[in-house]
Formats: sequence, structure tokens, C-alpha cells
Amino acid sequence: MALLSRAASSLSRRPQPVRILSTAAAPKNLKTFSIYRWDPDTGAKPKMQDYVVDLNDCGPMVLDALIKIKNEMDPTLTFRRSCREGICGSCSMNVDGTNTLACLCKISDADQKTAIYPLPHMYVLKDLVPDMSNFYEQHKSVQPYLITEEGVDTSVENYQSKADRAKLDGLYECVLCACCSTSCPSYWWNQDQYLGPAVLLQSYRWLVDSRDAKKEERLAFLDDAFKVYRCKTIMNCSKTCPKHLNPGLAIAEVKLSLAEGH
Repeated sequence: MALLSRAASSLSRRPQPVRILSTAAAPKNLKTFSIYRWDPDTGAKPKMQDYVVDLNDCGPMVLDALIKIKNEMDPTLTFRRSCREGICGSCSMNVDGTNTLACLCKISDADQKTAIYPLPHMYVLKDLVPDMSNFYEQHKSVQPYLITEEGVDTSVENYQSKADRAKLDGLYECVLCACCSTSCPSYWWNQDQYLGPAVLLQSYRWLVDSRDAKKEERLAFLDDAFKVYRCKTIMNCSKTCPKHLNPGLAIAEVKLSLAEGH
């Protein structure tokens, strides 16, 4: 007991470390975003506008920075966004020269200025918002839905084997963000006739579906000099896809299907 008492007395006499709570603010981590601006209502020419954001007070993705700029600095900044999870495809834009989804694009280091543009080679409605009308019309033209045989009983399951279902992997995940199509030089110059990577991937998704009854009609629609064959296998589409899909492979499969029918 005496030893324990002396040990406790010795510990109580030792100087205790002093804890100091700092009131100084953390140093700011400032980054510059250079963003394409154009308002058709003003008549002014397009310009790049710089915004400085403290990354210590911002989320990790480019979309977080855009939302912060719009909410706290410039409410006139216009862009599309919705799910923030890479599911809806709304926030597609060109970030530092690469087409991507802003919600999936991590902000680069603070010492690097980030340039943000709308998707290239499309008409711009305002700021980062491109006109997607032609793109959606092309998607509509390939009938992106299941077409069954006339008179089939729709009250029971339309059976598909596991092997046939596996053929749809890498196709159904497309969110129609148009990042691939607007990275394709062939689509830049021929988008009035060439369907482009995204729409052709969607078309192949229904061509390869074992439950669909209109494969011949779908192929007949695609069989001309422009809709498919303007693809020159540059493969920008597969490189830029933010969902890591392979539109180039889907287009090659469409070409093979067309060749088999000739």
C-alpha cells in the first residue's frame, strides 16, 4: 500500500501537458475555375469567367464546385444537374478537355486552373447547357424499347435465359449523357445523318435482346451509308465514357450484323 501511495504521489507531482485550443482559421485552399459563359439574351459574345473557390469548404467533385459557385457567388450561372450520382446523365460537360459527368469528375489540385465548357460541337442554349434536341430525336428513331410479336400473351413472363441476359451487360447502363457522341469527330461533321456512338449503342442493346421480335426491321433501318458507317473506329467514344462502357465495340457488332444480312 505504501508503494502504491508513493507512486500515486509521484504521478500527481509530474507536470501535465498544456492543451491549447487554437482559434486561428485553417488556411484556405483556393482553386480557380474558368467557366464558359454565354447568355443569348444579352447579345454579348461568349467568354470565359474565373471563379475562385475554397476547396476546404467544398465537396470533392466538379459538380459540387459548380453548385457552390451558383449558390454563393453567381446565381446566373446555368448548368444541368439532377441525381449527383452518375445515373441521370444530366451534368455532362467538358472538363479540362475531356467530356465527362461533373458529378463523377474529381476536382484536380488547387494549383491547377480547371476549364469547364459545354459539350463540344453542339448548339449552346446558355452557359453550360447544350441543345440535346437532335440527340434525343436520333435516340427516338431507333425505337429504344422492346417490341414483341403480335398477339403474344403479355400477362405471363417474357422468358430470357441467364446467358441471353448477360449479353445486355455493358449496354443497358448507358445514361444518354452524350459524352461519347460529342467526343466523336465523325459525329461532329455528320450529326445530321450519322447516329453517333450513344444512339448506336442503344440500338445494339435492343438488337441483341433475345426477347425482341423486330431485329430485321431494326437492321433495315440502320442499313445505309451514314447511320452506322460514318464510324471510323477512332474510339474516342470508349475512351471518354464516364460509365466505362464500350460504344466502339457495340458499333462493331452492329456492322457485323449488317454484313451478315448482305
